[in-house]
Amino acid sequence: MSSQPMRALFILMKHFVDPLKISIMRQVALGLIAGQTLVWTQADSDWPQWRGPARDGHSSDTELLASWPDGGPKQLWIYRDAGKGYAGPAIVAGTLYTMGTQDNQSTLIALDAKSGKGKWTTKIGDILGNGWGDGPRGTPSVDGERVYAMNGGGDLVCAKTSDGSIIWRKSMKELGGNVPNWGYTESVLVDGEKVLATPGGDKGTMVALNKMTGEVVWQSQDLQENAHYSSIVPATIQGQWQYVQRTEKSIFGIHAETGAVLWKTDFPGRTAVIPTPIVYGNRVYVTAGYGTGCKAIEIMANMEVKELYSNRLMKNHHGGAIRVGAHVYGYSDGVGWLCQDLETGEEVWSDKESLGKGALGLADGKLICLDEGSGKVMLIDASPEGFKPRGSFTLDPQSEIRASRGKIWTHPVVVDGKLYLRDQDLIYCYQVK
Repeated sequence: MSSQPMRALFILMKHFVDPLKISIMRQVALGLIAGQTLVWTQADSDWPQWRGPARDGHSSDTELLASWPDGGPKQLWIYRDAGKGYAGPAIVAGTLYTMGTQDNQSTLIALDAKSGKGKWTTKIGDILGNGWGDGPRGTPSVDGERVYAMNGGGDLVCAKTSDGSIIWRKSMKELGGNVPNWGYTESVLVDGEKVLATPGGDKGTMVALNKMTGEVVWQSQDLQENAHYSSIVPATIQGQWQYVQRTEKSIFGIHAETGAVLWKTDFPGRTAVIPTPIVYGNRVYVTAGYGTGCKAIEIMANMEVKELYSNRLMKNHHGGAIRVGAHVYGYSDGVGWLCQDLETGEEVWSDKESLGKGALGLADGKLICLDEGSGKVMLIDASPEGFKPRGSFTLDPQSEIRASRGKIWTHPVVVDGKLYLRDQDLIYCYQVK
């Protein structure tokens, strides 16, 4: 089938299909177009990568607890040997994959998601030394029988999900990258036959590698900005499949097949630009901390960029922002927990008293909010009607190996009726269904 019907199919998907399913349907469509039988091996409830199947922070779980009992939901297990780091979990087919440290090496770890017992551990490379805490920062990406993970020093590995044995390795330094001040925090993206990363540097800001061999497919040489701390989002914008990413001073879209820059606009970030972009239709929303604020843009049919608004209301550091319908939720420095109108950029509500700064996740119409300082976890309605708590608890025990300048920064994840949280060496699992 020619590329024109393929693009038409993806446009129809974009307009008529739940965005959570678009990534899965695109893979199925590609298999059908090629005349092949494609078997999708991941369940709807799996969490195969950073921020879930669509990289938007949405869990597909339903029928969860509408409120939590006193003391919080039942704790099912604690894994105590993850070592240092802030890596989140990827959970597929009953196995939890994350990263940590062991014996002065960064490691890729597999656990039984039901029992919390270790399956295997594989060494990735040297530990990143950092005053805010050593160890990996990103989340592994699972693709069938392979799992991909990058540590803070930019060492990327492809390993077998069965036993952790390494298939291939690649270094961001080999690709022209320089390790950012706080290390590489990106969670690499697997798309079709490629694995995508952002090494930054004069060889090209973004790179596509053959996911089976690690060989370079393309590198975006017409964009040579250094990497910051965000992760790539795949999207169909104006009918064109592309990769949306950001650096300290730019937001841009990269052609999925060639690596060419499709569009680019300025973003006045400073110090560290971290939160993942939010793509909705032909629009992109970004936010950053250190007083920067947020910006919403629309990509026109000719790939020109139209700014919709830019303000300093949502100043999200690294706890993440999540879109729910016409609103964006997250913690804004100086403002507190915030609900922002996505269309106008205006505040709907804010709350600075109920819970301290931190990260969030979304499941079954509710937000799980984590206070990075105290370890308090709170369930609230994902609603423009106000900050409405539905129960809370505090992580116990808490890590004794966390750096003095570090906090509880790993984002909450809900999969198959279970809430997963992490504080360095400690990984927790709670029953929320």
